[in-house]
Amino acid sequence: MQKILAGVRRFRAEEYPRQRELFEQLARKQQKPKALFITCSDSRVHPNLVTMTEPGELFLLRNAGNIIPPNGQIGGGEAATIEYSVEVLGIQHIIVCGHSQCGAMQALLANRALDELPAARAFFGHAEATRRIVQQKYRDKGLSPQDLLMAATEENVLVQLNNLSTHPCVAARLASGEVSVYGWYYDIASGSVLQYDQARGRFLELDGEAQAAAPLPIRTTA
Repeated sequence: MQKILAGVRRFRAEEYPRQRELFEQLARKQQKPKALFITCSDSRVHPNLVTMTEPGELFLLRNAGNIIPPNGQIGGGEAATIEYSVEVLGIQHIIVCGHSQCGAMQALLANRALDELPAARAFFGHAEATRRIVQQKYRDKGLSPQDLLMAATEENVLVQLNNLSTHPCVAARLASGEVSVYGWYYDIASGSVLQYDQARGRFLELDGEAQAAAPLPIRTTA
């Protein structure tokens, strides 16, 4: 806690004065973020650092496993956040970003690891499709635990994109072309970001060009 408090003091004494004009502008104007960034709560994932964006440029939705409950399902406020971002803020780009060494995905694969976490077990039910896809699709692939975890994390991004498209405000704008969705995978150790390529059916290194996914992305077995 002392480090956090010291950070607040340093922010007020050093960082805020350097960016006073930016913060004053943010306070005067309604926020106009460039994208809704949906990612995991993992403390090692820093969306603004990874995307080199400033305060006010990303509207963030974070939870364990970057999970998006389908429309009509009970969640923790995800539906309200998505709806507000699209209907009120007019966001046109939505990024769902998984990451390496995701504890939520590890727990999902282990299954029994959730025995003493009833709230987590219930919430991870929105990723049950991920668990079953991995179980069915990769059971004979002979993947190492690390490669299996990466595959599960990538598959989960696609499952959550599917869930995202069930929300009426998103579905309507996907149909009219007013909203684009993107699936990303962030590798913490290397700093690399992979993006789901709809045409090739796999995640590829992000090369500066945005590849929007279709409303219902389906990953091939290749």
